[in-house]
Amino acid sequence: MAGEITETGELYSPYVGLVYMFNLIVGTGALTMPKAFATAGWLVSLVLLVFLGFMSFVTTTFMMEAMAAANAQLHWKRMENSLEEEDEDSSSGSDSDALTQDNYEQAEKRPILSVQRHGSQHLFEITDRVEMGQMASMFFNKVGVNLFYFCIIIYLYEDLAIYAAAVPSSLMQVTCSAVGNDSCGVEAHTKHNDTDPCWGPLRRVDAYRIYLAVFTLLLGPFTFFDVQKTKYLQILTSLMRWIAFAIMIVLALVRIGHGQGEGHPPAANFSGIRNLFGVCVYSFMCQHSLPSLITPISSKRHLTRLVFLDYVLILAFYSLLSFTAIFCFRGDSLLDMYALNFARCDVVGLAAVRYFLGLFPVFTISTNFPIIAVTLRNNWKALFHREGGTYPWVVDRVVFPTITLVPPVLVAFFTHDLESLVGITGAYAGTGIQYAIPAFLVHLCRKDTLLAFGSGAVNKHRSPFRHTFWVGFVLLWALSCFLFVTANIVLSETKV
Repeated sequence: MAGEITETGELYSPYVGLVYMFNLIVGTGALTMPKAFATAGWLVSLVLLVFLGFMSFVTTTFMMEAMAAANAQLHWKRMENSLEEEDEDSSSGSDSDALTQDNYEQAEKRPILSVQRHGSQHLFEITDRVEMGQMASMFFNKVGVNLFYFCIIIYLYEDLAIYAAAVPSSLMQVTCSAVGNDSCGVEAHTKHNDTDPCWGPLRRVDAYRIYLAVFTLLLGPFTFFDVQKTKYLQILTSLMRWIAFAIMIVLALVRIGHGQGEGHPPAANFSGIRNLFGVCVYSFMCQHSLPSLITPISSKRHLTRLVFLDYVLILAFYSLLSFTAIFCFRGDSLLDMYALNFARCDVVGLAAVRYFLGLFPVFTISTNFPIIAVTLRNNWKALFHREGGTYPWVVDRVVFPTITLVPPVLVAFFTHDLESLVGITGAYAGTGIQYAIPAFLVHLCRKDTLLAFGSGAVNKHRSPFRHTFWVGFVLLWALSCFLFVTANIVLSETKV
């Protein structure tokens, strides 16, 4: 749950942590990025991708500094509690009024001496997994905490809507054809409409909604229970993901190498920037999960360097996947879910590979849906939680799961435009979680640390972007993104 201090879990090496972060960031957004690249143009897309990757790295370092500051507070409270226990033990054998002036002075100076003895480096070790919601409650006021939960709940709702639409959409694209039931799925240069036939009298949109209903009936009940992702499930889904990505990149390169590349993307098309921006922000989203990723790393000595290396690798991967896609396929034939472009006989001759690539989003996304649904349900509980209070059984087991599951399914029922869903998610809720919240957290945690420990305490995990300018720049950028996307949507609707 976002508001809890949780167990650290089993420790792993820094390089394993690097792989985990890579797997977390490279998810559904990567599959929607090629179409966004083709729409906005290769040069504009590359520049924006690099810039947004840099901004995400900046706020990731902000989050690590805030995590260290939160740990320092917890470590300090434990030290104070242990010192109080020592005082009680030492005073139990003497009269209550026997506190001398020397003992009083020692008690007054003890916290300062403790900082000097243990050192600020020890205080700022990231050993407790303090989730984003708990950091918000530490450093924000009541209004800030509520705004945080509002932002993350909206983001999780939109995330669930993307997942609820992606799975039925993939199944529809693979199993339906405009000319009948064939084994090749999507046909070359064919743009299907929702009203095109699928099976007999059923239209494609009917098939999509049938798949959505089945998806909801199969995975929806998990929202009403507690579910955990196992280690072996992570390994299996990660393995499937990287096999699929490798096959897509290799097949695209082979087609381009054989002169079969159909794509001629423009250098710039500013009308496509809105969706590209949202997709790129969504594709670098990891800030809300950093406590779970960073805390179990056994050695955090060169943590910032490793994270920087991760971002460089992710940028290289996104660029390779997107550039091979936009030069392999025509821009108007690229589908929202990139893997579906390989469900064509003229692209992949082997039926097993076609079905694997066409259906791989179904398997990987389906395993994540229950996890995100339970996370959203728990955030709803945390938002309305009162100290010492409990919820009635109906509210806890029925109301919260229902308000978690129904809205994203309704959104998916009315639209399966994944590029727009991802774009809106990244542009609004993603901007808050990736930019605004980390910037406010690091600013307030610095003030709190200075007040609590003085200027002599140095946060060993402080961001290299420690100047106040960077906090202001990130907040200004977040505001600019919000205004730009809103204005773009309003202007687009006005033109229509």
